[in-house]
Amino acid sequence: MTEAFDAIIIGAGQAGPFLAERLTQAGQSVAIIERDRFGGTCVNTGCMPTKTLVASARAAHVVRHADRWGVRTPAMSVDMVAVKARADKVIHDARTGLETWLGGMPGCTVIQGHARFTAPRTVAVGDRVLEGGRIFINVGGRAAVPDMRGVDAVPVLTNASILKLDRVPRHLVVIGGSYVGLEFAQIYRRFGAEVTVVEKGERLIAREDPEVSRAVREILEGEGIVVRTRAECIRFRPRGDEIEVGVSCVDGEPAVVGSHALLAVGRRLNTDDLGLETAGVEMDERGAIVVDDMLRTTAEGVWALGECNGRGAFTHTAFNDFEIVAVNLLEGGAGRVSDRVPAYALYIDPPLGRAGLTETEARAAGKRIRTGLRPMTRVSRAVERGETTGFLKVVVDADTDQVLGAAILGVEGDEAIHAIIEGMSLGATASTMKSIMHVHPTVSELIPTVFGELGDAVGATRPPP
Repeated sequence: MTEAFDAIIIGAGQAGPFLAERLTQAGQSVAIIERDRFGGTCVNTGCMPTKTLVASARAAHVVRHADRWGVRTPAMSVDMVAVKARADKVIHDARTGLETWLGGMPGCTVIQGHARFTAPRTVAVGDRVLEGGRIFINVGGRAAVPDMRGVDAVPVLTNASILKLDRVPRHLVVIGGSYVGLEFAQIYRRFGAEVTVVEKGERLIAREDPEVSRAVREILEGEGIVVRTRAECIRFRPRGDEIEVGVSCVDGEPAVVGSHALLAVGRRLNTDDLGLETAGVEMDERGAIVVDDMLRTTAEGVWALGECNGRGAFTHTAFNDFEIVAVNLLEGGAGRVSDRVPAYALYIDPPLGRAGLTETEARAAGKRIRTGLRPMTRVSRAVERGETTGFLKVVVDADTDQVLGAAILGVEGDEAIHAIIEGMSLGATASTMKSIMHVHPTVSELIPTVFGELGDAVGATRPPP
């Protein structure tokens, strides 16, 4: 017997549950299907547990270096069992809260199991067959484990399995010098592990401007993390109870031996076993579901939200996907992905907040630009905190005065960046931004100053198309 619903939501990550609430409030019948753990990556293996570990690691770092602030402390130690228990509780509370909320939602049927399309508007979950007037896919992704030489011969960790550690590794080797890898590298270094970061590219976080990459590397190396870039010979093999990771065939030590190895080299989308071809839903070469600017797939009546659509791999972009779909379907709006300002953060300490284009991206897009930069050594909040690493940088269109992007690396950079995100969202020019009064003493108060100190125009790195 086929069960009919106004809407079927596949996946209970960050977009699905909130969409279920809005649809049921509008009087629609909804089935939400989850094959694994409610809450998706953010709740279970992403933002919530990792930022809980970041907080514990910062506490250890502050205690260890309390003398800098004139505070004398006895010898400190890290109880990794207690640290893990705290992170586990955060996960448990968030997940069970979500399950309880969905389970008590009028008009919402919660189904645990693996959904697969059997027809354009039909989904099978075990023995159950469901038809939906509309179907929304919110299945997220998981850590990629590429076919590196020897990777099957050693017990490598991913961002999910490393959360199960209840002891500090002797030496953690992190393969991948981007956001996830760098956060874990600093976390475990602050817990007391030796840490080596192995990156195949020329520099860390290569999508950022070079000065951001350099500053982040200096922060990590300043805490004793060894960074190996241009690692063209990455391979693995057992070395007794430990793991040998090949690094370079050209210069430096050819390999590093660690007790644990973390693979942080990208994501694989959970779109490979949904029967999407049966529904007429197209995917690109990465497995991302192809969507238009309003998140509609190539199949009539089917939408894709969150990481699986390839339009953003963050909790906040997934939630914004929900907002776009809800306003379009329920409020007669015209929300579009292209209307949002790209924004994200790197949660090392101090954090990096990013909005819009980098200088490199702006110039590659054919724009003449002006930039402004102020070091954190000239920011009162940073000086008072005794944490003056980093800088504020803004990128402005030299011809239109429009704000194109910004990076704030330093104390509270992940919060201060929102002043620029909001200004960009409202179409503010650099002239407007430099005239806004902010509270003193904060990091944000220097944003007008940076916009008031823009340098000369710099040309594009290639002609506009």
